[in-house]
Amino acid sequence: MPTVPATRALRQRTAAAAVVLSIALLLGTVLTGCEYDYSDDHWDDDTPSASAPPFTDAALPQDPHLNEPVSGKELDDWVDDVLPDAAGQVFHTGYGSVDAGVTRNETTTQLPSGTYALTLACRSTGRVSFTVRNGEEPLVDLSLRCGTSRVNVVHLPADAVLTIQVAGRAAANFAYRVTRI
Repeated sequence: MPTVPATRALRQRTAAAAVVLSIALLLGTVLTGCEYDYSDDHWDDDTPSASAPPFTDAALPQDPHLNEPVSGKELDDWVDDVLPDAAGQVFHTGYGSVDAGVTRNETTTQLPSGTYALTLACRSTGRVSFTVRNGEEPLVDLSLRCGTSRVNVVHLPADAVLTIQVAGRAAANFAYRVTRI
């Protein structure tokens, strides 16, 4: 196998390096001629156009105090927010607080036959369990993640009386509404 003399290989490398250096020098010269002019108020932090928009990342965690139970006027305001005006005829609305590990039972008046929307909501650092029954017949049995509302549609026979059972592992606020559709 023939070998290339060392001086010849060195000349080839030097020539290749010179070509690369020439291209880099040419590109550098061409690109330094580019210029962009900014408007006078571009870097002025007092102008609204220069301020950055608020960062809204859906992955950011919620305020941990957002779901802590409240009382008094704050509880009334929360109920107004989570149970907005209903489109149908409202037959019963209830809300309140329940301590950790305690079960609270409430009942509605007799309801006429028909289709109803049961809106359930809670405010707590943990889940809250709702069980809605018509006599012994369970209609709704769920563990609700607080911070959301849940609407369940049920059909009731004549003279139904609903029992709403609410329990939480942590202290909680709850709200519910029975609306005829």
